[in-house]
Amino acid sequence: MFRVHLKKTKSVRQILQEHGLLDDFLKKHPYNHGTKYFPGLQNTFATDSEPMQNYMDIEYFGTISVGTPPQEFTVIFDTGSSNLWVPSVYCSSGACSDHHKFSPQQSSTFRSTSQTLSITYGTGSMTGILGYDTVQVGNIQVSNQIFGLSQTEPGSFLYYAPFDGILGLAYPRLSYSGATPVFDNMMSENLVSQDLFSVFLSPDGQRGSFIMFGGIDDSYYTGSLNWVPVSVEYYWQITVDSITFNGQAIACSGGCQAIVDTGTSLLAGPPNAIANIQNFIGGQYSNGQYIVNCNAINKLPDIVFTINGIQYPVPASAYIRQFSSSYCASGFENMFFHSDLWTLGDIFLRQYYSVFDRANNQIGLAPVAK
Repeated sequence: MFRVHLKKTKSVRQILQEHGLLDDFLKKHPYNHGTKYFPGLQNTFATDSEPMQNYMDIEYFGTISVGTPPQEFTVIFDTGSSNLWVPSVYCSSGACSDHHKFSPQQSSTFRSTSQTLSITYGTGSMTGILGYDTVQVGNIQVSNQIFGLSQTEPGSFLYYAPFDGILGLAYPRLSYSGATPVFDNMMSENLVSQDLFSVFLSPDGQRGSFIMFGGIDDSYYTGSLNWVPVSVEYYWQITVDSITFNGQAIACSGGCQAIVDTGTSLLAGPPNAIANIQNFIGGQYSNGQYIVNCNAINKLPDIVFTINGIQYPVPASAYIRQFSSSYCASGFENMFFHSDLWTLGDIFLRQYYSVFDRANNQIGLAPVAK
């Protein structure tokens, strides 16, 4: 069992704002403002968990290594994508100059390919080449893992990002260039005792966030896990029954599809439904986000997501993000890229311990222990 711990710092949005770049960035990327994108045991640590860093409730990331000897990188552990990529010495973009870069020449186990990789994110993009090498996540060592070596990382988002790359944990069908995801190799090489991983995202900064490969830590949640079938094996996609506010349906009244995504910071949905929610919580659009009166945190009721017959309330203290005593913003945002899908990002996941079960194609959810 191995757990990767996650830590906490300032958000990319805040950094862009401090540098006077946020408005220009939002004009160029008019969607996903808090997100990243859409499109017999052989190991003694058969269940392993990795610490992750909470980047001011925007991104969660931890450390992996690639190559022999190991070269370390910080990556987002992202259930909304399937590729692993890191910056490389072949990259001349400004974003690469400010991050760790993988050098194939310094790894005795690297194997090159002629395949290319191109991924477009709602808040950035990368192009590069694919190669194979040893990837270590905590104490789990994956041999001959295919991964991307970035050659370009244009734009400001990845330049200011506190992480180097991304480790995707969704289904193989979502993987660009047909690259086998890291967790699929963990499963096929019998490196985990169970074909699942679980995630705890600290809601208060008091306890360390983590992702656990091959196991579940029941001390981090209350009650029992409720299991939700995966409806489409692409993203970690599920069916939501309804979204209610004071018992009144304010969105998804006839049911809808949602992605459970550790790589998305906010709660995203179709523009019309999000506009309705902003209206209910008093959100006023300003400079790329919806501003909410901070007093509303103590007055507004929970917004309840009913999933597979079980209610999952999200309190106002979670869906309203407080940056100062007088500056608060809505945690809901428009999703234009997949206008028919909702995304249950970190705002939701901080409330619920989550288990991503590949063996049974289901997601387990339980309230985090307070």
